[in-house]
Amino acid sequence: MDAGRRRVAVVRTLLVVLGLTVAACSPAEQPAAVRLPPVKAGFDYQLGGAYGPPDGVEVVSRDHAAAPAAGRYNICYVNAFQAQPGAEAEWADLVLRDANGDPVIDEDWHEALLDLRTPDQRERVAAKVGAWIDDCAAKGFQAIEPDNYDSYTRSHGLLSDGDAQAFVRLLSAHAHEKGLAIGQKNTSELAGRRQENGLDFAVAEECGEQENCDEYTAAFGDHVVVIEYTDEGLATACTRWGGSLSIVRRDRGVVPEGAAGYVRKTC
Repeated sequence: MDAGRRRVAVVRTLLVVLGLTVAACSPAEQPAAVRLPPVKAGFDYQLGGAYGPPDGVEVVSRDHAAAPAAGRYNICYVNAFQAQPGAEAEWADLVLRDANGDPVIDEDWHEALLDLRTPDQRERVAAKVGAWIDDCAAKGFQAIEPDNYDSYTRSHGLLSDGDAQAFVRLLSAHAHEKGLAIGQKNTSELAGRRQENGLDFAVAEECGEQENCDEYTAAFGDHVVVIEYTDEGLATACTRWGGSLSIVRRDRGVVPEGAAGYVRKTC
């Protein structure tokens, strides 16, 4: 073993001793130490508005516009693959358009998909999302959650999973440079590629409802955060994976505590 490889081996050993994880990276990147969310931890999903974490909560996910919760492990949400409703103009020519020139829309959330078909387009989108990641790091978040990794499945064949993976690799490299872990949001069909894509843990919506949490654990082990939106989904997730994963049931609007419609339950 040459001196360079010995040094890497020593660094990796020290990081394990310190309880840190070495983030996956391509051969051209320098390894970055990131801290993963604690497993089987109390979790709260606060995308609809920040509020004081309930007792027992160790991990909180909040929008990048919010401040992290003091004394908790904080995941920073960014809508990385689609434009927020009404924000298409901010993305200009980076909005994905069909043959008629119309924006391709995620009908469930009324969000325009972003055009990730070329390296140049991916770099330009990543530059804007990267600024949000920088803000997350500056605020003190420990990880990011880039949403809509699976937007290619709603693109009417205009985007491929290869486009999505090439783009997420740009985000993971940037997150790791900032010392942040990065979670794979849903998209269980690509979980087996998590190492080459630089993804550290998973954020899975409704894997209890869909009975497929094991598709995430097969790739990420116990580093899976689960959000359910129905009592039935919560019951299944808790029965089958409650002994090892972080699981919460929230209302679909993920509204703040005290707001109409607020729901939060755990195993």
